[in-house]
Amino acid sequence: MLLDELESEGLIVNFNKLPETLSKHLPKEVLIWDETLRDGEQTPGTTLLIDEKIEIAKMMDDMGVHIIDVGFPAVSESEREVVRRIAAEGFTNASICAPARAIRSDIDASIQAGAEEVPIFIATSSLHLKYKLKKNWQEISEIVTDCIEYAKSHGVIVNFVTEDTSRTSIANTVDIFKTAAEAGADRVVIADTVGFLRPESMRYLVSQVRDRLWKETKRKIPLSVHCHNDFGLATANTLAAIEEGVVAPHVCIAGFGERAGNAPLEEVVMALEILYNIKTGIDTTKIQELADLTSQYFAILLPIHKAITGENAFSHEAGIHVHGILSHRLCYEPIPAESVGRQTEFYMGKGTGSGLVRTKLQQVGIEATEEQVHQIVLQVKETHQLRNKREMLLQLQRAQELLRETRLGLKEDEFWGIVRAVTGQQPGKP
Repeated sequence: MLLDELESEGLIVNFNKLPETLSKHLPKEVLIWDETLRDGEQTPGTTLLIDEKIEIAKMMDDMGVHIIDVGFPAVSESEREVVRRIAAEGFTNASICAPARAIRSDIDASIQAGAEEVPIFIATSSLHLKYKLKKNWQEISEIVTDCIEYAKSHGVIVNFVTEDTSRTSIANTVDIFKTAAEAGADRVVIADTVGFLRPESMRYLVSQVRDRLWKETKRKIPLSVHCHNDFGLATANTLAAIEEGVVAPHVCIAGFGERAGNAPLEEVVMALEILYNIKTGIDTTKIQELADLTSQYFAILLPIHKAITGENAFSHEAGIHVHGILSHRLCYEPIPAESVGRQTEFYMGKGTGSGLVRTKLQQVGIEATEEQVHQIVLQVKETHQLRNKREMLLQLQRAQELLRETRLGLKEDEFWGIVRAVTGQQPGKP
């Protein structure tokens, strides 16, 4: 029985569907913009081979992702070749984009690599202007106009991204977005670069930018958002932005990305589909397969308790919960497991109850008395509790050490070995 059928029977009260809880600016359609192959690959210690990137991109395209950022061509010739190879594959659903700093040579690199869309980014907060870019506001405005007009003259879709938007004044954000829109930008991107906002702050920022920008430009230029997870709020902030009219949220598979990562694709998509009743066009049954593939190629395990894609997301042990699941799965699973390519699993341990034991016996044709079921339950609990906890902790420690060894960043001695080979000098004490 589906969720809406249970609602119609009055068995579920769904506050998510009350008009009072829905923003009037909520879009009817959302385009999923995936950043896994660019920002996700910036996860410390990871790297992807070109064939791995192509396989992930093709799976994203097959499942209905609308925009895929596949790499940063200006970084190196090898990265440019990666983008060129992926763009040449031909995609059915996805538009291929490759970002560029607000520098003409970067834009040339993205265009020459075959990108259909070029996100042009520049920092706008006073912090970045003073310490990183060392430029004033007038210089930034002139650069933005020149670069967007230059990119548009080459026939590509231009997305303008203000890095560190969440620490830029609203007046300056609207001003630079207006400059970008007048230069021909097709979409503007609000970036919470260090995950600094809380949901209510995000709603305020997006609503102010939306109202002022659209009024001043007399054009409803599409809004996008890029959220980082430094405070664990990337998904919440992304959804808050969508509630205020953002139509192209940036996501990464399993939340991969720099530092604490980005808004996870699976969380944003499933929240939109189930909690907001917004169809994303994503074939959600392929979510787990994509997450597993990306995890394998990144050589990073998915967190066991990760929402939707983690091993425990659809696992149950407590007897009360198992009884509820066996009665009706929606009692303790708000997302049908099959809808994301998963299946419900039951964990045998100290929380196991008679309901699960009885069900498992029936499935294989074993008849048992109530006393026998009771004895089985007791022995299952005792077996689990008697396991050597010290040995389990030692195994965990060994596993953690092995995982650290898989991280592909250079060790300190490797770095200084390169320095000695290039310079012929020995490093002194720092």
